[in-house]
Amino acid sequence: MTGRAAKAAADTAPGADPANLRIALLRGVNVGGVTVKSAELVDVFRALGFTDVRTVLASGNVLFTGDAGVPEPAEAIEKALSETFGYSARVILTDQAEVTRVLEAYPFDEADDRQPYVVFVSQPGDIQALLDIAGDLDGDVERMQPGDGVLYWEVRKGMSTTSAFSKRTARTPGILTTTRNLRTLRKLL
Repeated sequence: MTGRAAKAAADTAPGADPANLRIALLRGVNVGGVTVKSAELVDVFRALGFTDVRTVLASGNVLFTGDAGVPEPAEAIEKALSETFGYSARVILTDQAEVTRVLEAYPFDEADDRQPYVVFVSQPGDIQALLDIAGDLDGDVERMQPGDGVLYWEVRKGMSTTSAFSKRTARTPGILTTTRNLRTLRKLL
């Protein structure tokens, strides 16, 4: 074992399940003026009592084990991030087994001219709400399909922030989402 896999195995505490780490998907990190350095992010999670903490890329992906002894870890994480970094933090929790399932169920063939995305939601009913907000879409530009607890979205490269779905759902009060492309999700495994 070499590289990142060896480091991950070495960093895993006894009794932890390195085959299914928990994942915090942070919304809006390192965009729009919210800058969060990886080392500081790791420190926040460790201070909460989580173990085996590491970040993936600079886009708000944290892998960890444990539950920090709190009944609502997502709320504890959001509060700590808000206090530490001075922004209104939002987070969706999942784990590697769920991300594997989501990746395996991706419904579209990957193409060089398309961005393959998964939209994670905090409430399952939000998927239908997003579909309703999106309305009719130009299939030559983008397409969507609901999945089990996620929304799959494929959009022409270069149009991720200008497509109809992106514009219509940019501000969705009451709906917590965070989007990751398939390449990022694969790095979380």
